[in-house]
Amino acid sequence: MSDGQFDAAQGRLGSAGEHLRVDAPQQGSPAQPVLRLDALRKSYQMGTPLQTEVLHGISFALARGEFAALVGPSGSGKTTLLNVIGLLDAPSDGELYLQGTPTRMLEDAERTALRGRSIGFVFQFHHLIQAFPVLDNVLMPALVQGARRTDELERQGLALLDAVGLAAHAQKRPNELSGGQQQRVAIARALLTRPPLVLADEPTGNLDTHSADDVFALLRRFNREFGCAVLVVTHDPRLAQRCDRILNLVDGNIVSDQATTQTPV
Repeated sequence: MSDGQFDAAQGRLGSAGEHLRVDAPQQGSPAQPVLRLDALRKSYQMGTPLQTEVLHGISFALARGEFAALVGPSGSGKTTLLNVIGLLDAPSDGELYLQGTPTRMLEDAERTALRGRSIGFVFQFHHLIQAFPVLDNVLMPALVQGARRTDELERQGLALLDAVGLAAHAQKRPNELSGGQQQRVAIARALLTRPPLVLADEPTGNLDTHSADDVFALLRRFNREFGCAVLVVTHDPRLAQRCDRILNLVDGNIVSDQATTQTPV
């Protein structure tokens, strides 16, 4: 696939994005972060003797086009933090701003709508729906938001599958693909609505080294070409060092936040 083909696909994605009403987020100033956490805390069993605080006043921001890794030992709070950032859970205190919108006090329906138009998810287990063809899986984020299945929407999905090298497999079932191929489908799905933020939770954790490198390269490529911010949760120090920045979470606190010295590849 040539760069020219991908540029054409990107153009189609833009026009479809307008149809899906995903090109009008609250952008504010061009310098405004895509994501900002301000003294964010998360507790469970609040108001009981068993109340436990898991996240302790976390503050950081991600800018458009930034590619960061979140690392830390098991039990450090990475999953809890990712759930809060992904608007799957609400903080107990502090604030999380997504595209400039404060989110802590949003109603469930508002949270769901903001998540759907602003965040793409790539999980360790790709969570593809085996009963549907690959193309249908890629289209799912738009369809669940109420978009009609038009020729233009299908072209958008096929363009993304072409970009990840899987256009020829559009009508196959996910279980007919390798693990690495299924994760590439998951990346295409995450990018269908052109979200400003992509959250990748151990995206290479179940892959061999070659497939892991391919998946990372795709995330980096779309980060550069689409300008989305990417936050990768990983236990792999080799992968973390290939990001622009590493946030180290220990016992619910960000203990370091440093730019990497290696040239990203």
